[in-house]
Amino acid sequence: MIDLNADLGEGFGPWRLGDDVALLSIVTSANVACGFHAGDPLIIRRTCAAAVERGVTIGAQVSYRDLAGFGRREMDVAPDELTAEVLYQIAALDGIARAEGGRVRYVKPHGALYNRIVRDPVQAAAVAAAVTAYDPALPMLTLPGSALHQVAGVTIVNECFADRAYNADGTLVSRREPGAVIDDEHWVAARAARMAVDGTVEAIDGSEVRVDARSICVHGDTPGAVGLARAVRTMLERGGIRLGPFA
Repeated sequence: MIDLNADLGEGFGPWRLGDDVALLSIVTSANVACGFHAGDPLIIRRTCAAAVERGVTIGAQVSYRDLAGFGRREMDVAPDELTAEVLYQIAALDGIARAEGGRVRYVKPHGALYNRIVRDPVQAAAVAAAVTAYDPALPMLTLPGSALHQVAGVTIVNECFADRAYNADGTLVSRREPGAVIDDEHWVAARAARMAVDGTVEAIDGSEVRVDARSICVHGDTPGAVGLARAVRTMLERGGIRLGPFA
């Protein structure tokens, strides 16, 4: 069984990004923005309510405090401050989720924070400290080989990306580079199937990278995200792969 997740609730005020309702009919887990890179209280509440209504698992998508940069600008934040900010985000989202009949069941860092803690053990430990302080049972989504794997006391779930290009070392190609985001439905679906069945993906240089992931991500802000997610789900189901949340 494989999980299919997407980033949701990433609007702010009157501005909307993606089609959350449509994606919630396709994915099995929703990474809900907690207000630091996107999302506001009303959007968070509506997203949680829609996820609960459709039986989709809710995860906290925590990030740097970077609304202007959509959480995609790397920041040097003191470990104790980063722990407090991540704890704040988890608690806020979980409170709203519980008011809507659900709860936060996992944590997934967003954007620059996600990529930073793959290689930075100090920031990885700071984020993990927030998770374990709130609920040691909450798993965290990250890449295979991430520095999070070296942090004691936190449960790690490996994730792969159907719509993002990989470097040969298993990290994601920077969004500043051409070809970093893949928006061809057939290609994205085929990559997802290969990752689910074989546990591998082709890197940007043509080499083979092992992913061994339990969850596959399709970004909610990728052009044509709904079509991509639907193509991925269809391809997996046709291959006899059951879809279901990991948490």
